[in-house]
Formats: sequence, structure tokens, C-alpha cells
Amino acid sequence: MSKVLAYGLLGLPLAFAALPIYVHVPRFYASTTGMELALLGGILLGARLLDAFSDPWLGWLADRLPRRQMLALALVPFCVGFVALLNPPQTQGALWLLASLALTYLGYSAATIAYQAWGADVGVDSALRTRLTAAREGFGLLGVVLAAALPAWLASSPAQGVARLAWVLPPLLLIAALTTFACVGRGSPQTVAPVPLLTSLRRVLADTAFRRLLLVFIANGIAAALPATLFLFYVADVLQAEAVSGLLLALYFVAGAASLPLWVRLAARWGRTQAWLLAMGLAMLSFAGAALLGPGDVPAFTVICLLSGLALGADLALPAAIAADLGERQGQAGACFGVWNFVAKLNLALAAGLALPLLGWLGYVPGGTQALPALTFAYALLPLACKALAVALLWRWRHSLEV
Repeated sequence: MSKVLAYGLLGLPLAFAALPIYVHVPRFYASTTGMELALLGGILLGARLLDAFSDPWLGWLADRLPRRQMLALALVPFCVGFVALLNPPQTQGALWLLASLALTYLGYSAATIAYQAWGADVGVDSALRTRLTAAREGFGLLGVVLAAALPAWLASSPAQGVARLAWVLPPLLLIAALTTFACVGRGSPQTVAPVPLLTSLRRVLADTAFRRLLLVFIANGIAAALPATLFLFYVADVLQAEAVSGLLLALYFVAGAASLPLWVRLAARWGRTQAWLLAMGLAMLSFAGAALLGPGDVPAFTVICLLSGLALGADLALPAAIAADLGERQGQAGACFGVWNFVAKLNLALAAGLALPLLGWLGYVPGGTQALPALTFAYALLPLACKALAVALLWRWRHSLEV
């Protein structure tokens, strides 16, 4: 196996666990524990904010510990927490959710940051870093497809299928980790001087190009986080097609994985910012179409999943590759990815912590028929506005973000 593919393989189990955390958990806990949306949204917001604020510290730590050692240690709490998360007890569901999320997030965050920084070390130039990032995200999308499709195959009940999904992760993670560690070298040595955390963060944010990239990433990330959080609610209640939700999710992520080589080639020919702008335009078209759908419009939504999935490939590969270049230019890739992941998780926290309570306040109840226009607004129109802002910012700063 080539070094690029071996490096990317570990992205599969990491993303395999990420999909249930961000997509299945809200509906899973609402249906299996009867938790109110306001409480559920509050717990998700609190856990994700706690997780997000730990990322800058973990990034600082990743510049001071051997990347491979930190990655290996972090995989243990990540795996244990994930199994616990999808197997809640009959009582104390809220406390169990908070504790298992905290453990899973800690392991996942530490592993992801060390893994991303390791890729920046292994890549000797921008072209190789783009390929490594694309491989990592490509295998990640395969993991997401597995996580989306397996619950329906593992059990007839969606909730039982999600619970059984937890036990697929340990062997998958073990095989991928052993392969990646065996085939990928350590990369260029870390040369970061021992400076305090706040000094390191100031150095990261002093880079004008990195600050601009973060602003684009925030607007674009919120546009992606809202539909990710509300996807299952939208398919079940607006389209009234819950039975095909797994297939639609799988189609979305398969399209994203299939599009990665295309975006890498377009980035090499036109530049990464130009290719990313094209993908954002495609995503905006998809959001606009989703706002017009209603019960039974599954064929039209299938086309939308395909188009938005194609755009997803660019969102995953291109901005992270730009961030890797900027991190290596600063000489502290771990700190840069700590801030990067903090912003990514803040987007997801805001999406779950604000959208779910807002929908509950507007009268939406999962499985009901009330306030469905509000659900459509939050799923399609609000992301459309955020994506338009991201396009405007990226177009304005497109030349300064090419390294």
C-alpha cells in the first residue's frame, strides 16, 4: 500500500464514528430516551463547546509530543466512549449522554489533531499535502457511508441498528491503525520552540491569511452543520420518507468520495480557491432546491443529495489542505489544526445547540406535522444564506489564500 493511501486509511474509522455523533445521536436519544429537544440541544451544545475549547490546548500539545504517540493514546478513550454513547442505560440518559460524549470527544479531538498535524509533517510540498488530505477525507467519506448504511442492515429497528453500530468500530479501528502506523513514517521532525499556549495561539492568529481562511470556514461550516444536524428530521417529517434516509445519506457521502479526485485535479489546474468557489455555488443550488420540496419528493431530493455530495468533496479536501500549508509555513501545524478543529466544532455546536431549541420553541415535535415550514427554513434557507456569505468572503480574499 502506498504511503498516501496508508495514511488516509485511519480516516475511515474516525469518520465512521463522527457521523453517528453528529447525525444519529440527536434523533437516537430523542426516540430511545424520550428526552425533550430543549434538554437534548442544551447537552449537545454544552458537550461540543467543552470539546471545542479543548482543541487549541490539544493542538499546542501536538506540537510538543510525538504525533504518532499522541494519536495512539487518544484512540483508546475515543473507542470506549463511542461504544458507551450508543448503548445508553434505561435511566439517567441525560447524564450518560454528557459523560460518554465528553470521553468520546476528548479521544476523537486529540486523535484528529495529531493525525492532521502528522499529515502536514509527512507532506513535503503543497501538492503532496493536498493528496494526503484528499486520501484522509476520501477514506473518511467511506467510513461515513458505512456508518450511514449499516444501521438498516444490522437491525430492522433504526434505534437498534444505531446501537449495534457501536460494536463495529473497535475491530475497524484496530485494523486501520495498525496499517497506518506500519506503513507511514514520522515525517519531518517537529521544531517548535517551547512557548506558552497563549503565545502559540497568538502566533497562529497573527497570520492574516489564516484568519481570513477561518472566517470563510466559519460561514461555510455553519452552512454545512445545520443540514447535517437536521437531515434525519427533514427526511422523516418534511419528505415523510424515513425508510430511505440511510440510502440518501449513503448517496450523499458516496458522491463526496467520488468527487475528491475531480476537485484535486481542478485545484491543480485552477487553484484551490477557484475550485472551492465552484463547489460552493453547487451547494447553494442544492439548498435552494431543498427549500421547495414536500411529502413524497424523494426523487428530487435524491438529485439534491447527489449535487450537494459532489460539493462536499471540495469542502473536505481543499480548505484543510490550505490550512496545512499555512500551518507548515508557521512551523506549528498542530496549533493551527487545534484552532481549525475548534472552529469546526463550534459550528456544529451552534447548529445543534441553537437550531434544535429554536425548532422546539416554534412548535416542531419530531414525528409530528406542526411547524414543518420552520424545519425547512432551518434545514435549507438558513444554510443558503451562510453559504452566500462564505462565497462573498472567499471571492474577496481568493488570491491571498493560495500558498
